[in-house]
Amino acid sequence: MLGAIVGDIIGSVHEFSGTKTKDFPLFVPESKFTDDSVLTGAVADWILSGRNLGGHHGRGGGGVLRWSTGQASGAWLGVVGGEP
Repeated sequence: MLGAIVGDIIGSVHEFSGTKTKDFPLFVPESKFTDDSVLTGAVADWILSGRNLGGHHGRGGGGVLRWSTGQASGAWLGVVGGEP
């Protein structure tokens, strides 16, 4: 899980830039976590909690929708008014 989140942060500046080299700095000032990290944490928390995925994921996804720059997060989550 730690590797997935670190990889998300490292890749955040390269995701849509078309970087084709393996020679780049791992962390730059523009590096940030993305909705991938938030949703990974929400799914891990759900698995460990044993709760219903609908209510749990909708709650976690709502936070993503507040700060995410991508419109796809809400569509992927299927969240409307906090409900999946």
